[in-house]
Parts: sequence; C-alpha cells; structure tokens
Amino acid sequence: MNLKSHYSHFLSRDKGLLRFTAHSHHYWPDVTRDAVLACWDDAAKYADDKWSHIFGEVIPRAQGSIASILGLDHSDHIAFAPNTHEFVMRLLSAFDWTKPLRVLTTNSEFHSFSRQISRLEELDTVSVERVPVFPFKNFESRFRKILAEQKFDLVFFSQVFFDSGFAIGDLDGIVSAVRYPDTVIVIDGYHGFCALPTSLRSIQERVFYLAGGYKYAQSGEGVCFLHIPQGCELRPMDTGWFAELGSIERPRSDTVSYSNDAFRFWGATFDPSGIYRFNAVMEWMDHAGLTVDKIHNHVSGLQDYFLEQIGSIDFPVLDSANQVTPSDPSKRGHFISYKADDISATVDALKKRGIIVDARYPYVRFGFGLYHDMGDIDEFIKRMRQ
Repeated sequence: MNLKSHYSHFLSRDKGLLRFTAHSHHYWPDVTRDAVLACWDDAAKYADDKWSHIFGEVIPRAQGSIASILGLDHSDHIAFAPNTHEFVMRLLSAFDWTKPLRVLTTNSEFHSFSRQISRLEELDTVSVERVPVFPFKNFESRFRKILAEQKFDLVFFSQVFFDSGFAIGDLDGIVSAVRYPDTVIVIDGYHGFCALPTSLRSIQERVFYLAGGYKYAQSGEGVCFLHIPQGCELRPMDTGWFAELGSIERPRSDTVSYSNDAFRFWGATFDPSGIYRFNAVMEWMDHAGLTVDKIHNHVSGLQDYFLEQIGSIDFPVLDSANQVTPSDPSKRGHFISYKADDISATVDALKKRGIIVDARYPYVRFGFGLYHDMGDIDEFIKRMRQ
C-alpha cells in the first residue's frame, strides 16, 4: 500500500526527515486543505444560515462516519467538541458533588483525565483507585476483579494506553464486569479510533466513548467526539447553550432543560473547520477503499518489519529488553514504546540523524501511519548504521 502521493503537502515540507510520530501528530491527507477552504466558502455562502447547514449536513455526515466505524446504531448520539478535556469536564460535572465520588481508573491515562482527576482528588469527597497497567498479561483480569467486587461512580480507562501502546483486547468483558447500572463507564478511545478495528455495538447502551481526529483519523485539531449511550439522563453542570439547541426560541422554564440526544453533552459555539477536515478524510478513505482493517494491517506489517530490522543496528535503547509495547499485534496500538534512561538525549540523538520520534516519560515512542512504507524503515536502518 503506497499512499505517499496523498500526503504531498506535508511530505514536501519535511525536507528528508523521517517522522515516526503518526500516533501524536499524524500527517493530514491533501484533501484536508480543500476542506478548510470549503469551510470558509460555506461561511461566505450561507452567512447567517451557516449553522443550519453545519448541523443539517456537515455534522450528520461526520456522525454517520463515526457510527459506521464503531458499529453504533444511533449516530445522533455523538457530540463534538474542540478537545477531549471539554468532555472530561462535562462528564465529571454530571455527578452530584454534594456526595462522595468513587473513581476507578488506571495509572496510565492521558493528562486530560489524569491531571484533572488528581486535582479533584485533593477534595475530601473524591477517592480514586488506580490499577497498574503493568504487567499487561493480567491487567484485564485484575481490572475486572475489582469491578466485580466493588461499586464505583465512575470507571475510566483507555482502549490503547498512550504511553506504552498496550491495547485492551476485551472491552466487552470489562464493561460486563461492572455490576451496578448507575456506574458511568468511559472509554478513552483516542489511540484506538481509526487505528484498531473496533465495534461497540454490544456495549453501546452502556458506555461513553471518547476520541478525536488529531491522530489516526488524520483530521488535525479541534474535532473530538463523545458517544453518549441512548437513554442517558445525566445533567452536566458544565453545560453550554447547544445543550438545548432547538428550544432557544421558546420561553425559558424554571428548570434547565436538556436535549434527549447527544446535544445534552454539547458545549457552545466552536470552529467547525475540523469537522470539514474529518469529513474530507472519511470521503477520501471511502473513495480509496480504505477501511480500518486495511489501515491496521498496513501499520501492523510495518511494525513487524521494524521489529525484525532493528536487531541489525547498535542502538541500546532499541534493544528488545527495553521494548515495552507487546510484540503481539493483537495487544498493541499503532506505536511501539521503548524505555530510555534519558529520553531527551535519545530523542536528540535520533533527531541529529533526521529521525523524529517523541517521548512520554519514561518511554520513547515510534509510530507508523499510512504515509509510511518499508522503504522508510530501510532508510531508518541505513541512517542508524551510519
């Protein structure tokens, strides 16, 4: 699969760099440039009627693509926001803060949640239990055991962990272990969406699923989404005027009302250009016959080839003893992490050879995308030998 020509704008500006950061700052396909212009043109064309067009055509198209990828039956139960932290706060604000809050999570969640929940944990009424992700081999059983034995108000965990790349294999099993129907279950799917083949069909009435376009959906910033279970009656305290969209021209009641679909978790006015970019990528993928399965197979092949080839170079960080991410394709996301004593020095050493990677303490991460091929890995090996 050679798709480099579809990323010509980004690749032409890299000047010979080998950039293995698709998991962090994924290149945008060329079609997204026209999408930004289309957003501007629609603003000029529709003026005051712009939002009717966006909510009537642009957003439903994006919702339909997400529902198709995740096996969801109700595309109108997908909300959008500029970033995932906005959704994290809205979810947290839906709890009754006059009562104690018990949270079960892991020790490897991304900062949007981990920093926020750590700050809230400073309150006497908030208790947080963090399950260590390592060792990977029994994480799921350990997590399920705690869920089966204890009651929590909120359960929050990642589909693929941002630091190690370890991927949970049985989302359904974890969700089914939650015994109490009023427990709110949130899956951070940012490193899974458009990377790992994922169906939420059997758990769609039970979970919130959080993800966005900056990584494998290749759409850039500002286009994050939240799937809301059908029948959800939570009333977020952090609520914008979009949450009652469709009723703003009616007289206000004495109580704050919420929409019965995804709008109850919407915020307020936002820049829609990210959704235009997302739709352009989805249309391009459909036209090219690209499915998440095909993308995953392509990246898995690159990862396997990378792991085969690095044994021929002398770079201690890439020794198999330092590899954190499972080699088993069914247990890993689209990047491979290595533990490094000095991650800054490692990143700098690679950068001097024109190789760009990133780090999340204490790991250095190598990620692969659709614009990579075997030749990029061969060039990586060549530079490292030199």
